[in-house]
Amino acid sequence: MKNIDDLIEGAAELAERGLSKGEIADELNVSRETASWLVERSDTGAEPVVEPTSGPHDIHVDWSAIGRDSKRLSHLGAAMADLLSKEGEDVDLTIGIEKAGAPLATTVARELETDLGTYAPTKHQWDDEKDQGLDGSFSRNFAQIRDRDCYVVDDTITSGTTMTETVEAIREQGGNPVACVVLADKRGVGDIADVPVYSLLQVIRVGSEE
Repeated sequence: MKNIDDLIEGAAELAERGLSKGEIADELNVSRETASWLVERSDTGAEPVVEPTSGPHDIHVDWSAIGRDSKRLSHLGAAMADLLSKEGEDVDLTIGIEKAGAPLATTVARELETDLGTYAPTKHQWDDEKDQGLDGSFSRNFAQIRDRDCYVVDDTITSGTTMTETVEAIREQGGNPVACVVLADKRGVGDIADVPVYSLLQVIRVGSEE
């Protein structure tokens, strides 16, 4: 996707397929607020967006050139695993945050020789201005927490809400999140809920948001 109009069109297509706004945010690698704005703008039939400041303050990260190629994805996973390689000798579980974090976590788990688990965050169920009171969940088709040390993998950090939720969910299951790793960090965090966060890329906005 090259510009805002492409994002609006993409959001409209995803909405027509029945995806919630939370799932659209995940698919487009933007915040929930941005996803809502994109969907609402597609519904209005408004003129194409000319000014880059006429929407929410966010940054879209398109890593589809990596995601669509298994060899590139494996190389990226190896780089992310390398960031974690010195964090904890007893870690034997890698948790991928669905959807995009799961394939990344698969390659990380392979590199670090750990079991693999996945977590579906609450944002996938979000579709309006308020949370609907539903909880995220760990998939029963993959490894369970069982009081183990683990790594957490996702593609991007936008606000940090999803990563924080995942860390807290792991702790509620008795697990110990040792470190997190993402492809791109749009917030520039060093840690979340006292867990260190590593990223291959840090995206820093330069200039005023007014």
